[in-house]
Amino acid sequence: MADDFESLVDLIAGTEDIKSVLDGLTTFAAATMSATTGAQIECAVTLHRRRRTATIGGSSAEAVLLDRIEQNLGDGPCVEALESGLPVLLGDVSSDSRWPEYRSALSAAGIASALGIPMDLGDESGAVLDFFAPRSGLFSEQAVADGMRFAEMAGKALRLAVRIASADQRAQNLKAAMDTRTVIDLACGIIMAQNHCSKDAAFDLLRSASSTRNQKLHDLAQAVVDRFPGSADPEAHFED
Repeated sequence: MADDFESLVDLIAGTEDIKSVLDGLTTFAAATMSATTGAQIECAVTLHRRRRTATIGGSSAEAVLLDRIEQNLGDGPCVEALESGLPVLLGDVSSDSRWPEYRSALSAAGIASALGIPMDLGDESGAVLDFFAPRSGLFSEQAVADGMRFAEMAGKALRLAVRIASADQRAQNLKAAMDTRTVIDLACGIIMAQNHCSKDAAFDLLRSASSTRNQKLHDLAQAVVDRFPGSADPEAHFED
């Protein structure tokens, strides 16, 4: 368990975006369940947020397609696992009486059994790990228990990845805002020097020209800076 969690943390540290984290997480989940069952298991992850559900990652292209069958039908073990917060097993597509249309589609795709295990993401969000097996009877009680333990760790890892991604996005937005402010300040400085006016007056001139030309303030400021001799592409700098 400790090794699995360490591997999940390494996964987060070694990827640059949430999609890569999810693909890596489902690949790792599929490999873990394959080792438990002794068969080739596919895995996808479904996210539910604000009344919308979507497949957002998979151990393979086949896993994503299999998961989307249920999303298109709107019914199946994954949907039930999301609603109940409990694991839901479709043990055998040939004998289980539930979800006939879904069972028929899985059978046509060569899948005999499916398992949905929910993950709690907090913040009114939920996710499900969806496992697909080529034979019935592979998802034993032990396999389900192992899957639940993995889902608990994966949920924690995914929450961490989402927080990291959100923090990175906020930092990028701040950097973009600072760069925009830097360009406008430089343009104001040029106008001040050329017109012998105050910064407020320079900014008013720049804003008035932006309105008159129907041009974004930042774009106009960039044009002013670009026309100034010896100017370079300005960028906000931060102290280490």
